[in-house]
Amino acid sequence: MFRQSKDGIYYGWLIVSAGTFIAMVSVGPFSGFGVFVLPMSEEFGWSRSAISLAASVAALVGGFSQPFMGRIFDKVGGRRLMLCGLLSLGAANILLAFTNHIVHLVLVFGVAVALSESAGAFNTSVALVARWFHRRRATAVALISSGASLGGLILVPFIAFVIPLVGWRTTWAILGLFILCLALPVAFFVIRNDPSEMGRLPDGEESPAGQATGASISRGPLEVDHWMKAFTSIPFWQLLGGYFVCGVSTSMISTHYVPYAIEKGFSPSLAATAFGLMSALNVAGALLAGVLGDRVGRKNLLGLVYLMRGMGYVVLLTAPGLWGLFGFAVISGFSWIATVPLTTSLTAEVYGLKNIGTLNGVTFTAHQIGGALAIQFSGIMRDLTGAYTLPFALGGLCLLFASVVSFSIQEKRYSSRYVSVPEPTSS
Repeated sequence: MFRQSKDGIYYGWLIVSAGTFIAMVSVGPFSGFGVFVLPMSEEFGWSRSAISLAASVAALVGGFSQPFMGRIFDKVGGRRLMLCGLLSLGAANILLAFTNHIVHLVLVFGVAVALSESAGAFNTSVALVARWFHRRRATAVALISSGASLGGLILVPFIAFVIPLVGWRTTWAILGLFILCLALPVAFFVIRNDPSEMGRLPDGEESPAGQATGASISRGPLEVDHWMKAFTSIPFWQLLGGYFVCGVSTSMISTHYVPYAIEKGFSPSLAATAFGLMSALNVAGALLAGVLGDRVGRKNLLGLVYLMRGMGYVVLLTAPGLWGLFGFAVISGFSWIATVPLTTSLTAEVYGLKNIGTLNGVTFTAHQIGGALAIQFSGIMRDLTGAYTLPFALGGLCLLFASVVSFSIQEKRYSSRYVSVPEPTSS
């Protein structure tokens, strides 16, 4: 077993690097689904609400499966779960190349891809990293989040470029091969479950023999030994409410932003470029949120992020032409993934690490329920009214609600960050 030298690089940062890369490679199916909407609809004659059903089912399946994946994570560790998930995710992407019926799309993308993503990619990496860090937790999670954003930046324009050259079927297969040939080997060789496997405590502190990981971290007043007890406290419902709106506001854009832009007269490549720009700014926004969150706290920054994203929706609907398209990409880009490190860190610090996989899964369920409802509602409203104005406007209003709720979280009262942490004992 690898043992880290006293002056060596903390292995947790290698976990972060691997998780960031895995998130970048595996994000393609969800970030790029909007680019597949028009070519698949044109070939099969599917309505916008029909093809949106696959994305809605994926959001629901991914959401409701996440607490179960979280329990598996808490019981057996993240490494096995991630390896199985990435293997099935790559295979499911390849199966999408054989789509000939809406039922096939719903079953493979809506069920198989969603379950695999829940097990193998972003959320598992986030929960894993939360165990490896305490003082720099938000920064570490932000780096994982930036990987998903980089995936959107690279893969969405790549998908838009490749589909006209080789067709949408081959493009699905290429995404699957990326996961199997790139992400899966990295997970196999680098990912480890816990800093105790390296003889360390979180943040790289030395662990005396027999001491459990995290033993030097003080308990917050709401830390739970069973995940269901979190539901009896107000902060958990505040986190759930905010993340529900996060799902509403991001999922409708992930699925409908590119079609919206094309219907406004922009070319598919320009629409994908705007989406790619938003993804690029996600990186800066997530990293900034992580660094600031570790220094000044989480909840006020989280409220500001939701407010900023709501302003992006106002610009999208009111500013003319390129100003609206790219103004939204710039303003919302800084806030898009910034909620992840802040919400994950708050959850870990208020409720502890023992059930972090399950609790992250529950908050993600709220996120995905909001996303599924928003995706389907947006598709139906587009078919009924011929525009996305109503769903996008409601998304902006929901963000105002999320901002107020987040500002009201009593972080200093309940977070372990504000409880005295005893000095770790050196061996």
